[in-house]
Amino acid sequence: MHERSVQFSVNGNSVAASVEPRMTLADFLRDKCGLTGTHLGCEHGACGACTVLLDGAAVRSCLLFAVQADGREVTTVEGVASASGELSPVQSALRECHGLQCGFCTPGFVMSITALLNDNPQPTDDQIREALSGNFCRCTGYQGIVAAARRAAEVMGHAEAEGASLR
Repeated sequence: MHERSVQFSVNGNSVAASVEPRMTLADFLRDKCGLTGTHLGCEHGACGACTVLLDGAAVRSCLLFAVQADGREVTTVEGVASASGELSPVQSALRECHGLQCGFCTPGFVMSITALLNDNPQPTDDQIREALSGNFCRCTGYQGIVAAARRAAEVMGHAEAEGASLR
């Protein structure tokens, strides 16, 4: 099969590569970029563990081919923390509200909550639950995760009011 050249941004860095047209974005991120925070659970788009942002929208990277990201902006869980390693408000809120256990699903939840709060800075609990409906966690109840999304919205709202820049 003939490889195709792709060029896109991953976490703010330009990436250029030749890929087989059938390579998924998830496999590209993990195998070619070394960004293993994007987890592969079901590889059918049902679990949400592979969620990344594509031009700011939450997408299942196991369902997209790498060639579909050509010319676009991809953000993975590795790209939401600050360059100095400070956790994002969403990551901090998940820790604070005990929304984590084994951690396998966590990157997908971080990305889905980040996309939600970028689009809707003050979501209702129903809107949070709807945004997270494609993410599965087999370890926790979802209440801590919903509480974390609410907490992150609160923290981000205060920071924006104070003029801080958030990812």
